[in-house]
Amino acid sequence: MDSSHLQPATTPLKIHVIPFIAPGHIIPLSELARIFASRGEHVTIITTPFNADLLQKSIDEDRDSGEHIGIHTVEWSATELGLPHGVENLSNVTDLETGIKLHRALVLMQKQMEDFMTRNPPDCIIADTFYPWASEFANRMGIPRLIFFPGCTFALCLMESIRSPDSPHRRLSSDSDPFVVPGLPHPIILTRSQLPEHDREDIADPAAQFMDQCKEAAMKSYGIILNNFAEIETEYTEHYKKITGHKVWHIGPAAAIVHRNAKEKAEGLFKSDEHDNNLVINWLNSKEPNSVVYVCFGSGCQFPDKQLYEIACGLELSGHQFIWVVRGKDKQIDVNDDEEKTWLPKGFEERMKTENKGLIVRGWAPQVLVLDHPSLGCFLTHCGWNSTIEGITAGVPLITWPVYSEQFYNEKLITQVHGNGVGVGSEEWIMLFSVAKSLVSRDKIENAVRKIMDGGDEALEIRRRARELGEKARKAASIGGSSDNNLTAAIEDLKRLREDRSKLKT
Repeated sequence: MDSSHLQPATTPLKIHVIPFIAPGHIIPLSELARIFASRGEHVTIITTPFNADLLQKSIDEDRDSGEHIGIHTVEWSATELGLPHGVENLSNVTDLETGIKLHRALVLMQKQMEDFMTRNPPDCIIADTFYPWASEFANRMGIPRLIFFPGCTFALCLMESIRSPDSPHRRLSSDSDPFVVPGLPHPIILTRSQLPEHDREDIADPAAQFMDQCKEAAMKSYGIILNNFAEIETEYTEHYKKITGHKVWHIGPAAAIVHRNAKEKAEGLFKSDEHDNNLVINWLNSKEPNSVVYVCFGSGCQFPDKQLYEIACGLELSGHQFIWVVRGKDKQIDVNDDEEKTWLPKGFEERMKTENKGLIVRGWAPQVLVLDHPSLGCFLTHCGWNSTIEGITAGVPLITWPVYSEQFYNEKLITQVHGNGVGVGSEEWIMLFSVAKSLVSRDKIENAVRKIMDGGDEALEIRRRARELGEKARKAASIGGSSDNNLTAAIEDLKRLREDRSKLKT
């Protein structure tokens, strides 16, 4: 990594970073931790043994380059909660019951983390939004806590408005009726069925109570740090700061800052096999520019076999070439014919191979490399923020298929604000590890793919907008760009706070 920003004349900040143990959280926050370390700050990432192993290789390489970054591992003793050995990340979880146990195990880790930070007091804590206790702990220690929110201020603005008692969705007679989210810079249209359950109505279940705790903790924090770039949501950042009083720093896209070469792009935390990487890239190398659809729904989406069948049919009907990343133990290559029939049309995979039309990747793919490839024509995504910002940075058009979390909000930033993508027609928000009541049909999938890949004036305009956003993202991530300057501002602000605290003690 680039260490040109080292400032030996100043005392480095001592920063403790606490990522939430899910791919969409730990990947960007660990990258941001490395970015702070590349500026000469002293960074310690606090996590569990399994997640430490995921991070260790990249951290060791940074340390070999002279950067002060390390990992403190807390003991993971969750067997009393019934968690299987080694289940320390949501990527290993396939059902809600196990997910709840994982969350309870995280609560048990709080004291270990607090004890370590009490013995080794930092100048600042950067903790994921899902650790609400970190704000109160930082306040007791008299140090700032920055919240890492793994999304965008656009989504935060929608949350604030929709959670208002006056939000118009509360007066709708049907979940399918559209409404305009009030008080925003643009007329953002949603339906009630697209809202997270805890935003849709006032409920007192544990999930809603936890989200309230996170919001209260945010109000007690010093500010928010985002894996994003300022230019994509300037109006919404100003709106969010106005209604909350929060400081906000856009320091991203983190992957564009950290992954400076092809080797780093290929070696993500959740690594795919090197042979599979070569297979994917060689397959792309044989294709024409802008000719391939990349289909990937992240680590948390679990579609039923009927939905996977519709995806396969829709892709084949579109007539366009594709790479489709499929995850799940039941989708391994050694399944027998009867099992294969339940989620793929008869002979589908063999037909795609023979015609050189499609490639199914089981497990993980080198996503950043795929998105950067000139053969890539568009990205069919679940709108998790990690994937969304990677697609935006690559400058490729997006086909949006939101499923859970704040993904429907992210979709609207693409389809209703920037116009760098089209929706596939997903209408139903579901809880993580749940299954949607209705299917997105093959016809909708085919039409969305054709809208971008068949060409025409609308497709050309979408490509132009996607390309312009990608250029802005990469410029922001470069030396002297807005994210680079925001990082400088955040470091200077934190050092000023440290100096102020020192003066009070003398």
